[in-house]
Amino acid sequence: MSDASFLDSTRDSYDAMAVEYAEAFDTELDHRPLDRAMLAAFAELVRANGRGPVADVGCGPGRVTGLLHELGLEAFGVDLSPAMVALARRARPHLRFEVGSMLALDLPDASLGGLLACYSLIHVPWDRRPAVFAEFHRVLAPGGQLMLVFQVGDERRHRDEAFGKAINLDWYRQQPDQVAGLLRDAGFEMWVTVVKEAEGTEPTPQAILIARRPAAGLPQGAGA
Repeated sequence: MSDASFLDSTRDSYDAMAVEYAEAFDTELDHRPLDRAMLAAFAELVRANGRGPVADVGCGPGRVTGLLHELGLEAFGVDLSPAMVALARRARPHLRFEVGSMLALDLPDASLGGLLACYSLIHVPWDRRPAVFAEFHRVLAPGGQLMLVFQVGDERRHRDEAFGKAINLDWYRQQPDQVAGLLRDAGFEMWVTVVKEAEGTEPTPQAILIARRPAAGLPQGAGA
């Protein structure tokens, strides 16, 4: 599948179901104590490094972007779907939200102190992950922190309907060790991998990875 093909189908699918998706997942983090704790740890690492703003890539309606702001970060959101960005701007007019693709972020080199991709990597075909991670490495400053959240597995899934809307959406589950290896290949050093077992409405385990672009002048493995 070409980049244009999967980007178009992902964008159009989320545009179609933006309102219903936002309503369904608005309070999801309220019931995810581990996710909130890991986001707090991520925020602390970013603040300690003091290297610039944080991009929430694949921000959707902006709920997590808002939480990052509450945790003291200069956070802004980027999403492929203009409809999602419009909802995020309406709900949180004090924050910045932009339309963009994680394959080609409209950001200068080494401009971010942190980057979060929370359940947004899942729509990227497996063979395009190295390009995405190279782009994340490009925009993060030395010492910048990266946090990924995704479902664990080996399956490619497809849906053509959600919330009563016609969509054309693929998603790809990931293996944490494989993702960690790809991050190392892109120049990151790993800090932590957490796997939460399936529970409640989640039929699969969930993984949370935090890595960083190595700080200039420090050997890999030094520091947090």
